[in-house]
Amino acid sequence: MDIDVLGLSEYWAAVRALLSIAQWWAFNVTVIIMNKWIFQKLDFKFPLSVSCVHFICSALGAYLVVKVLKLKPLIEVDPEDLWRRIFPMSFVFCINIVLGNVSLRYIPVSFMQTIKSFTPATTVCLQWLVWGKSFDWRIWSSLIPIVGGILLTSVTELSFNIFGFCAALFGCLATSTKTILAESLLHGYKFDSINTVYYMAPFATMILAVPALLLEGAPIITWLQTQESLVFSLLIIFSSGIFAFCLNFSIFYVIHSTTAVTFNVAGNLKVAVAIMVSWLVFRNPISAMNVFGCAVTLVGCTFYGYVRHRLSQEPGKGCGTPRVGVAEKELEALSLVNDKMEKP
Repeated sequence: MDIDVLGLSEYWAAVRALLSIAQWWAFNVTVIIMNKWIFQKLDFKFPLSVSCVHFICSALGAYLVVKVLKLKPLIEVDPEDLWRRIFPMSFVFCINIVLGNVSLRYIPVSFMQTIKSFTPATTVCLQWLVWGKSFDWRIWSSLIPIVGGILLTSVTELSFNIFGFCAALFGCLATSTKTILAESLLHGYKFDSINTVYYMAPFATMILAVPALLLEGAPIITWLQTQESLVFSLLIIFSSGIFAFCLNFSIFYVIHSTTAVTFNVAGNLKVAVAIMVSWLVFRNPISAMNVFGCAVTLVGCTFYGYVRHRLSQEPGKGCGTPRVGVAEKELEALSLVNDKMEKP
C-alpha cells in the first residue's frame, strides 16, 4: 500500500512538473508573439510605452494576488531597504526589460532569442572581470559553443539590424548584472517571483513613465488618430501586459516543480519553441546556417547548465559562481519579454 501511495505521489509530481513547464512555455511564447505583433502588425513602434504597460499590469496583478486575494504572503521589507536595495534592482530590471523590447522592435524573434542565450557567457565574464571570481576550466569550455553559435547566427542572419542586435546584446549584460547584484542587494530577503514583481514593478513604472511620455507621447497620439480598429489595438497592447504578469506568476510554480537539470533543458527547449512559433506566425526568412547556429547555441546553453549542476554536486567544489538562492533564481527568471533562467 505504501509503495502504491509513493508511486502515485511520484506520478502526480511528474504531472505537476509537466503542467508547470507547459504553462510557462505557453505564457512566455504568447508574450513574445504578442509583443512582436504589436511592433510589426499594429505598427505600434514604441518599446518604452509597451514596457510601461507591462510594468503597470504586473504591479496591479501582484497587488491583487498579494493584498486582495492573499494567494501569496507579503514579504515585509525595511523602508530603508526599499531605496537602498530594491530601487537599484528595479532600475537594472527596468533597463533589462526595455532593451528586450527594443531589440524585439528591430530584429526577428528567432534572432533575438538566440542572442539572449548569450547571457551565461556575459554572466561569467562579468563575474571574472569585475568581481574577480575564478571558474573551473569546464565552465569556460562550455561557453565555446554558445559564443560560436551566436557568432554564426549573427553572420548568417538575413534580417540583421545593428541597433536591434546591440539592444539584445546589452540586454544580456543587464540580465547578468541583475543576477549578480541580486546576491548582495537582496541578501536576507527570500523573495519569490510575485513579491519581486510587487516591489519592483511600481519602481520600474516610476523610472520609465517620464522618458516614455517625453520620447513617445506625441507619436502615440498620432498613432491613435490613424487607427481604424483602435479598441482592438489597445486590447492587444494591454492584453500583452496581462500575459506578462501571468508569465511572472507562472515562474513561481515551475521553479518549485522541477529539478535543476529538468529546468535547464526545459528553458532551452522553450527558446526553440518560441523560435518555431514565431516563424510560423511571421514567416521571417531563416537560412539553414542560421538554424544551425541557433541549435549550436542552445546545445551550448544546455551543456553549460549541465556543467554547473555537476560542479555544484562535487564536494568541496563549485562552478565559481555565487551560490544563488530561490529568490535570486526567480529574479533571474523574471521577464516581461524573455530572459532565460539558470538554476544552479
